[in-house]
Amino acid sequence: MLDDTSTSLALSGPAPVISTAIPRWRHVLTTVYARPASAFGATVVVLFLVIAVCGPLIAPYGATQQIATAMRQAPSGQHLFGTDRLGRDVFSRVILGTRDIISLAGLGTVLAVAAGTTFGLFSGYRGGLFDEVLFRFFDSLLAMPALLLALLLLGTIGPSRDSVLGVIVIVYTPIVARVVRSVVLAVKPKGFVEAVRVQGETLFHILFREILPSVFPALAVEGALRFSYAIFLVASLGFLGVGVQPPNPDWGLMVSESRNYVSLTPWALYFPAGAISLLVIGVNLMADGLKRALQSAT
Repeated sequence: MLDDTSTSLALSGPAPVISTAIPRWRHVLTTVYARPASAFGATVVVLFLVIAVCGPLIAPYGATQQIATAMRQAPSGQHLFGTDRLGRDVFSRVILGTRDIISLAGLGTVLAVAAGTTFGLFSGYRGGLFDEVLFRFFDSLLAMPALLLALLLLGTIGPSRDSVLGVIVIVYTPIVARVVRSVVLAVKPKGFVEAVRVQGETLFHILFREILPSVFPALAVEGALRFSYAIFLVASLGFLGVGVQPPNPDWGLMVSESRNYVSLTPWALYFPAGAISLLVIGVNLMADGLKRALQSAT
């Protein structure tokens, strides 16, 4: 039979976790929206996410639908962003391309963050030869600019959507791993880690239950930054013709297809280029606010 003290502890154990977790995220959101720049960035990101989800309901035309009687039309009430040289509605292509670029860059970022976190945790905690060999290999990847490394990889495996996804993971995993490893090296000597090690807890428990929560603030900011760079990388590869292939409404590909006709249909170039710029700026401003919010919450 449990005494009164153990009963009260059992009943009150989960409460602090619930009571502190919700206000902490509320504080993060409040801090992000406390400054106009980060509030603007967060609002832009949310808007693009809504467009990505609801794009097929918003777009009045299909991504590849050609309107023979409306070629090279300037922006108007019927075609908000005008039409390109093939008679495709630019507004519909930008809207429908939002889902492609966000899903591709987002999934690549998630996989890169997951892989980088795993490598960073194990390598930083274990140290030794494994850490030395792994991060010398990562250093060799980081020695090359991201776009150059991506072009080298795509030249080897060929352009496709899956290839671009794999390139994002390969390019950004070493960066995330280095950030996570630096936090692990700072946290590893602390008393609470030593305590659970002495208690005989498993390596998985030490890494993912004790050390990982200390990595979350830096990881959240790094993930947001990698997402913005991944968007720009996907668009750059599409512009160079080695990323997502036609007739997909990839923003970078739209810019590439329209650059030779900028004197005839400038709107077909400016609107997708503006969408790329706006989304990247929005993610960066949100990441700055998120960094400030997480620093003040810890």
